[in-house]
Amino acid sequence: MTQTNVLLADHQCVVREAMHLLIEQRSDLHVVGEVGTGADVLEAVVKYEPNLLIMEQSLPGMPTVDLIRKAVESCSRTKVLMLSSHENRSAVEDALRSGASGYVVKTACSKELMEAIDVVRDGRSYLSPSVAHHLVNAISHPGDSANGGTGSLTTRERQVVQLIAEGLSSKEIAAHLGVSHKTVESHRASVMEKL
Repeated sequence: MTQTNVLLADHQCVVREAMHLLIEQRSDLHVVGEVGTGADVLEAVVKYEPNLLIMEQSLPGMPTVDLIRKAVESCSRTKVLMLSSHENRSAVEDALRSGASGYVVKTACSKELMEAIDVVRDGRSYLSPSVAHHLVNAISHPGDSANGGTGSLTTRERQVVQLIAEGLSSKEIAAHLGVSHKTVESHRASVMEKL
C-alpha cells in the first residue's frame, strides 16, 4: 500500500504530538506537519498537499465550515477527518456539509481513530458510533437540521461568531474585519435570529 501523508491540526500541542506518535507507528502513514490555527492549516495544505487532514473542530482564527471548504478547495486530493469534542447534530452536519469525509469524537480510543483513517483514505466516510444517529435523524427528519446549526449563516456571520467565541468585543471585531461597529451589531442580530 502506498504511503498516506497526514497533516495534523489541533490547537493543543500535546494532542498533536500524541496523534503524531500514534500515526508514525504505522509504516503506511507519515505525518508531514502539525499546525494549531486555521490560517496555518491553509498554508500547510498548500505546502504539503496531504492525502489526509485530521483537524480539530474548533481551531482559532477561522470558522470550521469555511476552513474545511477552503482546505478541500486548496488541494482536491486532501480528505478531511474531523476530530471533535462536540457530539451534537449541528456540529456533525456542518462538518459533513462543508466537505469532511469523517467525524471522530475525541472520547474515541486510538483504535477507532486508526480505523477512521483507513476508511477515509480509502475514499469512504466514517462517523463515530456515538454521532452516527445524527445522520439517520438528518435523513429521516430533514426539517429539524440546520435551524440550530451554523449552516444557515453567511461567511461574514460565521467570522463574527468565531471572533465572539475568541472573546473579542464588537468594537474589536469591527477593527479586525475592517467594518463599522454598526455592521458588526447587524451581523450579531442576524446570527441571533437565525440561531
